This record gives sequence, C-alpha cells and structure tokens, in this order.
Amino acid sequence: MSALFIGLMSGTSVDALDAALVDFSNERVPRLIGEKSHIWLADERQELLALAAGCANEIDRSGRAGQWWSERAAALINELLAEHQLSPSDVRAIGSHGQTLRHRPHSDYPYTLQIGDPCLLAELSGISVVAQFRQRDMAAGGQGAPLVPAFHQAIFAQSERCVVALNLGGIANISVMQPGRGVRGYDTGPASMLLDGWCQRHTSKAYDEDGRWAASGTCHQGLLDALLAMPYFSAPAPKSTGRESFGMSWLEQQLVLVGTDIKLEDVQATLLALTATTVADAILREAPSGELILCGGGANNTALCQAIAAKLTHWQCKRSEAYGYPAQAIEAMAFAWLAMRFTQGLSGNVPEVTGARGARVLGGYFPA
Repeated sequence: MSALFIGLMSGTSVDALDAALVDFSNERVPRLIGEKSHIWLADERQELLALAAGCANEIDRSGRAGQWWSERAAALINELLAEHQLSPSDVRAIGSHGQTLRHRPHSDYPYTLQIGDPCLLAELSGISVVAQFRQRDMAAGGQGAPLVPAFHQAIFAQSERCVVALNLGGIANISVMQPGRGVRGYDTGPASMLLDGWCQRHTSKAYDEDGRWAASGTCHQGLLDALLAMPYFSAPAPKSTGRESFGMSWLEQQLVLVGTDIKLEDVQATLLALTATTVADAILREAPSGELILCGGGANNTALCQAIAAKLTHWQCKRSEAYGYPAQAIEAMAFAWLAMRFTQGLSGNVPEVTGARGARVLGGYFPA
C-alpha cells in the first residue's frame, strides 16, 4: 500500500493554493517529496474574498467557485506528480481542506463551510480524496479548528524543552508542546489577513513584502489599544477565529471609533504590532522561554518576525526550514497527514485543542 499522500491547503489569507506531496513510510519523520503552489489570479482571489465577506447571489457564485477551485487543485496536483515522474496510482489519497467561506463554531447551529468539491477533485485527479475534516470535529462538539497542532506535535515535539509552532497565515495560531504534557493550541488572532487587506486596498501590491511598508510607519498607540480591546484576545482556549471576526469591516469600525486621521503606513505598522503583541502575549502565557518555530507564509514577513522575536527575548526563534520543512508547506503537509490518519482509522483531532468530546477520525472519503 502506498505511503504517498498529497495535502491541499488554501487559507484565510487567500494568497495561494498549496499542495504538498509527502512520504509517510516513516510516520515519525515524514519526508516532503515536493511542493507546488497556484498563486490565485486577481479575479480568482477577488471572488473568494467576496464570497467570504458575503455578496449578492452567493449561493450560485459559491457553487461555481467550488468547481473551479477543484479544477485548479487537480491541475496543480497533476503538475506536481509530473515533476516527480509519478502517476495518480502512486498516491494513496489527497487530503483537501478546501477554501473556508464561513466558520461559525459559536452559532446557535454551529457550522463550517468550505468550498471545493471532493467528488470532482477525485474524478479529475484520479486519486481518492479525504475531505470535510472540520465538520467531523464540530459534530463532536468541537470548534473544528485549529487542526494542525496534532501534526505539529508529531514532527516538532521535543522531550527536553517547550516548543511552540507558530503558524502565520491569514490567522495566527500556536501549538504548544511541553515535555510530559499533551499539545495545546488555538488561534491567537489576525496575522496576514489584515496586513494583506490594508496593503491591497491602499497600494498596488498584493502584500507588504518583508513588512517594508509597515516598517516605514509608526504604530499608533490609540488604534492599537482599541484593537487589543477585542474580547477574543483575553478569552480562554479552546478558541478559533477567522475573517468573520477580524475582517476589514472590523478594522474600519475601529478606525471610526478612534476618530482621528492616521497615516496609511501608520495603520499598517499598527496592524503589524497587533499581530506581534497578541502572538507574544499568548506564547508568554504558556511558558517564559523555549523554542519558537515559525511556519506559514507570514514567516516571510521579516519585519513581523523581528517584532515577534523582540517581544520574546528568552525564546530561540527559528524557521521550520531548520527541521527540513519549508514554512509555506507545513499546513498542506498537515492535511496530507490527516488523510493518512484517516486511511489508518486513527484520530486526527486533539480534543483539548478543539473542545470536542473526544478523539475522532476526521474526514469523509471520496474514492477515485
């Protein structure tokens, strides 16, 4: 039986669709064979963001987007396999997260919605698909997120010291691994989502490369205080969040409440300070020192990573590349891992992280 799995991830930052081809012959030390990304075209990204924010005719538009999302994913997988001279039959399964449009774990009727048709993906790729990971955890009373801490524990945990894996995606989340204790994890708040959103609105760029625009500004303390007053930051875990709570509309409301003109670059600097502050505060609540592993696309934001490190003076900060795994590939690898766990009938969630009633085998199976 093949030990090769492909993971797909398209996160809240809506910058790219990432695919990772992983060999789990040695489950304790998975081998990343290859990775590839489809950078969303401007019209694709605009449509996904519009659907996430709520838009006219969204049922028809989300149905259509789910189909072209699957087509892009299948094409990406075919390119990845071709690069490594592999055929679909060489891969056991695809773990597909899909693209989240809504995540409402605290609703009267909790639900989560990801587009991306696993049936079409299986048909186009010729590979069986495991999908709908969040839904199974939520059915058991959990929040369906974050799901990556279990994978972080599998590849990063140490026996001698506290290790925190920090994923800087659209939302920032941490996985806390302390010797002799189970992994803890939760979303700390916004990361690239607001930084990218403000940059795209006021510049011609898709993101603030290396955080240079933010570095050109000055943090506005009044705005930062208003942003930090959001109750989510002081709420206890388990907790997860997304664009529903920390979208651009939330930022606009805070700017109105502050009621003063703030330079555009100063808003960007303040958003960077918000992420650095909330991340560092969360980590320091867990342990005074240890090793911090930076993952996700936000790990490429030099100014952001420097700001976080400056607040964690007793922590050794390093990128996931130090472990042999590119920062951008970690989340896609995690969904390959979850697909592998599904095929073995093993649980993929951490109840202490998501709040589920117990460990569950995550996902639904869609054969090729």
